[in-house]
Amino acid sequence: MYKHFFKRLFDILFSVIALLILSPLLIPVVIILLLTGEHYVFYGQYRIGYKNKKFKILKFATMLKNSPNIGTGSITTRNDPRVFPFGRFLRKTKLNELPQILNILRGDISLIGPRPLMEVDFKKYSIEVQDKIYNIKPGLTGIGSVVFRDEQKLISESSIPLDEFYKLYISPYKGELELWYQSNLTLWNDMKIMLLTGWVILFSNSKLPEKMFKGLPVYSSR
Repeated sequence: MYKHFFKRLFDILFSVIALLILSPLLIPVVIILLLTGEHYVFYGQYRIGYKNKKFKILKFATMLKNSPNIGTGSITTRNDPRVFPFGRFLRKTKLNELPQILNILRGDISLIGPRPLMEVDFKKYSIEVQDKIYNIKPGLTGIGSVVFRDEQKLISESSIPLDEFYKLYISPYKGELELWYQSNLTLWNDMKIMLLTGWVILFSNSKLPEKMFKGLPVYSSR
């Protein structure tokens, strides 16, 4: 029952309350974005969503509009030159994700679930993971976001081509994490993920996520 009615009810309540509480923060962000970078506020991008159907996700603008066609494409590295200075702050604090509250309210995504990916990155999953990962709605945050929180650092330190590293190591691990989540989908685990999302922003090197969930897949880059 939690997987459907109550999860959706929680998403709606969270979205409405979050918009009311965060409005004093969102308004200054909008003003700063209008005055800096390329002077645009929101960035819409098609992602793979529930049952592998595409939808347009909303974010605060943090990069050059043409970013997907230059540099490392869909992969963002640490100190990526395509990211605006204020955009770097938004990405580090995850504030760039806040417009997705509107996606939650609309029903495109849930608060907790696998992160929705661009098609090019979705196809880096194995066929098995592609068939299963979005049998639940994607989320604003999820087990992959809190456990695999410093993806940009790992990508930046890789000695092999970025696309190859992502396909060989990052995608398989993320896929394992998200399938684990689907097998352990409870209100209690969702509450822990929600709390840990804020925790790992403040303490990025914390091992608390690994301690709070039993049976998590273990990451290996070898």
